[in-house]
Amino acid sequence: MAETFRPGLNRSGEMEVLVRVVELGGFSAAARAARMTPSAVSKLIGRLEARLGARLINRSTRRLQLTPEGAAFYERAVRILADLEEAERAAAGGERPVGRIRLSISVSFGVHLLAPLLPEFLDRHPGLTLDIVQTDAVVDLLAERIDVAVRAGPLRSSSLVARKLGETRLHIVGSPAYLARHGEPRSLAELEGHNRLHFSYARAVEGWPLLSDGQRVLVPPVGVVQASDGEALRHLALAGVGLARLAVFTTRADVEAGRLRPVLEHLNPGEMEEVHAVWAGGGGPLPARVRALLDFLSERARVG
Repeated sequence: MAETFRPGLNRSGEMEVLVRVVELGGFSAAARAARMTPSAVSKLIGRLEARLGARLINRSTRRLQLTPEGAAFYERAVRILADLEEAERAAAGGERPVGRIRLSISVSFGVHLLAPLLPEFLDRHPGLTLDIVQTDAVVDLLAERIDVAVRAGPLRSSSLVARKLGETRLHIVGSPAYLARHGEPRSLAELEGHNRLHFSYARAVEGWPLLSDGQRVLVPPVGVVQASDGEALRHLALAGVGLARLAVFTTRADVEAGRLRPVLEHLNPGEMEEVHAVWAGGGGPLPARVRALLDFLSERARVG
């Protein structure tokens, strides 16, 4: 049976207060932003939890932490408030995207694909501002308040929605100076003696896929230097520190200019790594600002 309508119940107001508590990290900060007292914010959250029959926030003296029910409610609340804002803007006479977008991307994607296109995107959408977070590690979109993330590799099973931006091949490269000093490896055995630059965080595939007698094997990237992102590994390879396995789109200009040289291509299985734009939302309507960015990435930032 449907719940009886209660005119005095301001659900959007409750959602907005909860969102501010989460995003500002506490009741006091949310109270200042909402021009309320901390006790009024605490009571509002308590009434909301009592009505829902579920604890949304675990409180301690040092920090607040969303419960699983609270995280789900927060995610939906953010989307509903964005939809309300968009509906009001449309009713007021326009669908022009406005607002701030927080975007998480790898450093390589930012340097080689996004940065050259940003002037065009901002010219198209002068009402938008971008907050770009560059990291190759997988981030928690809700915890980091990320609107859209661009991720490479296999997608983990989750509630995130994804749009494919393309796929890229990976290859092993080294600088001419490094190869002149250490020799160009032509077999798996010869690769053993080389410094293999690698990432400092866990990856979906922990190793370099290569062919051995026609069979795919994983060669561990053992070396004396590791880094937190692919662009750092690219610069290390350019400096002659060692070999690196990188996406073709990040090294294309270097290979064409002779600054890097692919090696062991006859043993490269040619596997492709997919790149997706992902966001939270369960497939529901997107705010105009987020949709504008996703459409632009699909149109102009294709990976290949």
